[in-house]
Amino acid sequence: MILSLFERTIAKRYLLPGRGEAFIALVAGISVGVVMLSVAMLVIVMSVMNGFRAELLDKIVGLNGHAIVQAYGGRLDNWEGVLEDIREAPGVVRASPLIEQPLLISFNGRVEAILVRGNTQQDIDRLTPNVLAGNLAELRSGERNVAIGARLAENIGVRLGDTITIINPEGRATPFGTMPRQIGYRVSAIFEIGIYDYDQKFVIMPMQEAQRLLLLGDTVGMIEVKTTDADRVEEILAPVERQLAGRAVVNDWKTINSTLFEALQVERVAMFFALSFMVLVAAFNILSSLVMLVRAKTRDIAIMRTMGATRRSLLKIFVTTGFTVGAIGTAAGLVLGFLVLAFRQQIVRVIEVVTGQNLWDPSIRFLSTLPARVDPVEIAGIVALALVLSFLATLYPAFKASSTDPVQVLRYE
Repeated sequence: MILSLFERTIAKRYLLPGRGEAFIALVAGISVGVVMLSVAMLVIVMSVMNGFRAELLDKIVGLNGHAIVQAYGGRLDNWEGVLEDIREAPGVVRASPLIEQPLLISFNGRVEAILVRGNTQQDIDRLTPNVLAGNLAELRSGERNVAIGARLAENIGVRLGDTITIINPEGRATPFGTMPRQIGYRVSAIFEIGIYDYDQKFVIMPMQEAQRLLLLGDTVGMIEVKTTDADRVEEILAPVERQLAGRAVVNDWKTINSTLFEALQVERVAMFFALSFMVLVAAFNILSSLVMLVRAKTRDIAIMRTMGATRRSLLKIFVTTGFTVGAIGTAAGLVLGFLVLAFRQQIVRVIEVVTGQNLWDPSIRFLSTLPARVDPVEIAGIVALALVLSFLATLYPAFKASSTDPVQVLRYE
């Protein structure tokens, strides 16, 4: 919308009321503040929700891949041939044999339920960035070294170099019955994935050690698969699933974590819908401030009409005034939202210190830190929503101003 010099001058004058119009300036300032806060809240909440989903997906996929091919009965015979077939499937980036079994761990009289994972050396090496202490290079077949999660180490009081006992209830049969299999392992590394459940349960060891512990021989329980596109994993692995029908089942990350990600999606949509009403309230603030401005400037509007100002000019003046308030609030909201996101972890810590409450308990939130990921498309949608509602809020007051009858207003002047 192109403005003439006259229209720009009047719009600027109305955006910066004089000393005698402090109340109008206060209402306009409140409108800017409400738009700013509503946009900032939308940016912060949606970015945190996106970050939560993306962080969970990255960490889950980083440890479990995009899908798991799991054998019926827990043992996959001829797994080498199955592994080659999966690796040759179009769209598959990586496939690795995997053993995962719930067992018990004992240390200094304390017993905890754990998940023992037997990985290939390549998969173990991928955990190197997550290691807090120790060296994964010591996890070699025959040396009885393991890596455990940081939360598990805290729970049972294990330190680097300690020896833990892993108990397999399915031990060897003896004349006196089945005796649980108990083997001591040295803790060579402590890692932190960032997902509380994983850091509390997982004990990682070389594949051959897991096979000996679980008496599996040369078999494995499952194959971990990573594809080119996590969202198309079902389509990519459909031929593999048909080929393995009756021998194994393919579970992708969506199925394995369906409850969690569906809950996140529902919450994300609900939060956006609820917070969008804040933008609507902000638009009503703009409308009310413009209505007040029109009422206060009725005499000025009538005078401008008698001096030759057209209805179109008045319409453009008040639309520009209200839309500028919305645009300033939107820009300020983006700046505030990005600042809060940049310092979110420090803000959480300050609030925890002031209130004495643990706002981010990893055992409840799954992740160790508050995540955030900005989606440019989503931010553009938030900006568009705020600007469109701001524009719509200006139409009624602007039409009201443009339809002012100077004869009626100035009759008794």
